[in-house]
Amino acid sequence: MTASRHPTPAAGARRFAVVGAGMAGVACARTLAQAGHTVTLIEKQPHAGGRTSSVDTAYGSFDAGAQYFTVRDERFALALQTVPELTRRWSVSTVRVLDASGRVAAAAPPPGEAHWVATPTMDALVQAWAEPLARAGRLLTHTSVTRIERDPMRPRAWQLRTESLDGSSRTLAGFDAVVLALPAPQTQELLAQCALAPEWAPALSDVQIAPCWTLMLAFAQAVRPGLVTLGPQWNAARSTHHRVAWVARESSKPGRTQIERWTVQASPAWSREHLHDDHARIRAKLTRAFAEVTGIHAAPTQAQVRCWPHAQTQTALGQPFVWDEAAGLGACGDWCLGHRLEDAFVSGLSLALAAL
Repeated sequence: MTASRHPTPAAGARRFAVVGAGMAGVACARTLAQAGHTVTLIEKQPHAGGRTSSVDTAYGSFDAGAQYFTVRDERFALALQTVPELTRRWSVSTVRVLDASGRVAAAAPPPGEAHWVATPTMDALVQAWAEPLARAGRLLTHTSVTRIERDPMRPRAWQLRTESLDGSSRTLAGFDAVVLALPAPQTQELLAQCALAPEWAPALSDVQIAPCWTLMLAFAQAVRPGLVTLGPQWNAARSTHHRVAWVARESSKPGRTQIERWTVQASPAWSREHLHDDHARIRAKLTRAFAEVTGIHAAPTQAQVRCWPHAQTQTALGQPFVWDEAAGLGACGDWCLGHRLEDAFVSGLSLALAAL
């Protein structure tokens, strides 16, 4: 096991560790770094992105998690202006609402609610904002935090024990504060394993987050002269089908390839009930439900599934973040405020500003 310490930052600057490089973690880390602090951003996946992660295939990409975002918060709007080339309006004039048999029941949301996507994939936005940290060597990917404990060399500081994808371990030491930008259940679990009990920890028990199975389908045979789209003429719909909550034509999003591709997200109740089913069983059941909802009975060229154990906030914390200044421990995430991508941004930003 190796240990590493960070060089002493400039006078007045502090050393922060941010665990989790989704939207909340990146928003928090970039704000702290822009204020002149030394920030290490730690992510167990190969890239920053969190639930905006995309899946690349031979037939084009899929937004496996967040499907789009809205812009209701002025601070989020200002941040998006820094990367105008990465955001495009998704011209789904209306999102259909389908009944259990796939018939259109209504159109929602009301006119004026714009749907935005990042291009060429949803994770492009988070990755662009994380890029300065990556360039500076402050983004550690393929790295899981296994323990948070006091630094024996500096009792008021923190050190993190980590494990890399190859199984090697490393201790990162000398942090003045640690921010957990993870789903609430993962934050609780890590705190419990480390015997850490900040005064805000019990409040996380009230947060409820539902899982989600996601199905990704490609229909390469649909790309031929005279056939522009396959199936319904709408591009996105919410559904009351007991298995399916959301369906979207990926190929209708700006900046994507035109091969017909659909993403299907299962309902929270069905996902919870089948959380531990094997992938083949989930793939078969959701493909059948997709056919019932859309009327597309053609065999897909490719079908794959992904499970998000902590996907959509059902009961939020009700405040933007939690932070213990004396201990130097905090947590943020969309689950603090809701389930929208901008909720994650606002949470991470708000925690960073409080820590400053």
